[in-house]
Amino acid sequence: MMDGLATQNPSSALVLSVSKKNEGSVMITPGPDSKPKKKICCACPDTKKLRDECIVEHGEAACSKWIEAHFKCLRAEGFNV
Repeated sequence: MMDGLATQNPSSALVLSVSKKNEGSVMITPGPDSKPKKKICCACPDTKKLRDECIVEHGEAACSKWIEAHFKCLRAEGFNV
């Protein structure tokens, strides 16, 4: 019977800690105010590559579409750009 109590208590403690952690929190996914998990240089490699190639070939003025796409990706990753 002691084993039954031991297995019940950890799950109860887990539920309580999760409940207290999320208490009053509406957002489950990280929002724009959360700290990014990556360095900005490593985030969004696909849009960064397209942006950089466009700028090298056509100049910055002609690449606003790719620049904005990269900024949008960085904002989604949690960066304030």
